[in-house]
Amino acid sequence: MLAITCPGQGSQTPGFLSPWLELPGVADRLHWLSAVAGIDLATHGTTSDEETIKDTAVAQPLIVAAGLLSLLALFEHPADGFRVVGAGAGHSVGEITAASAAGVISAEQAMVLVRERGRGMAAAAQATPTGMSAVLGGDPDEVLTVLEQHGLTPANVNGAGQVVAAGTMEQLAALAEAPPAKARIMPLKVAGAFHTEHMSPAVAEMGRLARAVSTHDARVPLVSNVDGAVVHSGREVLSRIVSQVSNPVRWDLCMETLKDLGVTGVIEIPPAGALTGLAKRGLKGVEVLALKTPDDLEAAHRMVREHGSARSASQPTWRLVTAPVKGTVEVGSSAPGAAVTPGDVVARISSLRDTLEVRADHGGTVVEWLVEDGDPVSPGQPLLRLHPEGSIA
Repeated sequence: MLAITCPGQGSQTPGFLSPWLELPGVADRLHWLSAVAGIDLATHGTTSDEETIKDTAVAQPLIVAAGLLSLLALFEHPADGFRVVGAGAGHSVGEITAASAAGVISAEQAMVLVRERGRGMAAAAQATPTGMSAVLGGDPDEVLTVLEQHGLTPANVNGAGQVVAAGTMEQLAALAEAPPAKARIMPLKVAGAFHTEHMSPAVAEMGRLARAVSTHDARVPLVSNVDGAVVHSGREVLSRIVSQVSNPVRWDLCMETLKDLGVTGVIEIPPAGALTGLAKRGLKGVEVLALKTPDDLEAAHRMVREHGSARSASQPTWRLVTAPVKGTVEVGSSAPGAAVTPGDVVARISSLRDTLEVRADHGGTVVEWLVEDGDPVSPGQPLLRLHPEGSIA
């Protein structure tokens, strides 16, 4: 199974878009995305210096646009990707890239959302001098304890021995002076304490915008930063993108889910590198590729052929309720022929961490249960088949 991962802020480097603009049609497409975003993405992706592209209001649209452009080079038509990609996941702002790539929102909607996300987070960051630092190594429990002692938030739990701490510059300086045992502190090229309460003002504006955005259900299963759950509902994907602005990114749980799904190959789209490094350490035995420049497209196309799973991209006349996480299922009381309305709890799944309610994203009539009470289930596994309207006659 092939997974596509989309990086977040801090992955951008000066000039990283230059080789991509040499491909036919890319410059014109970037010009259009620049018009939607209201900033000159071509300049920022080619000649702007490191300090300029560190600005949140610049970095976030630049990262999303780069990812979308690279996917057009990787898959000539979106349906090609829908047919062969088994899962998608984005880290932080990369979730907007992933949502657009999976057909939840359009490229234009993605650019508007990321423009306002970047502006809102930049404004929130100016209220108090804040930042983020990666904590590399150390005992995981001790790392979290030390962060709490310094008043810092574990904003990104990335797995593979990496936690990103966020807070005020004074708190981060104190952490650098007194780090956890056997841990190394590395300041990140970001302009604020993202995924913490410091970003709360940006959530309200994002939520207001999201209410006016039309969505489609994901054509490719998306793995959520919130808890590593597989999400199909377009509205749920968008809701999680909004709340994620001030909540921690659990990339460690995303990698666990990719492993549970049976992923055998991972391609990280531009600006690639960070997630590839995490995957090499956290997904042993899985082939990984950082798609950094067009020179990597040949290797990427080979991986698509070798790891992609052919499946229909058409929409079924029935709906499936799927397991969001790995665990043991407790089947609900809805028997075949029963009516289900959107939001109804139809099952519960108990994992090693907690018990999660499974809700129907769509209304309809129960056709059949595909599991039995007490069965072990994997993320994305179908639990229940619904006829979308009326009876099953």
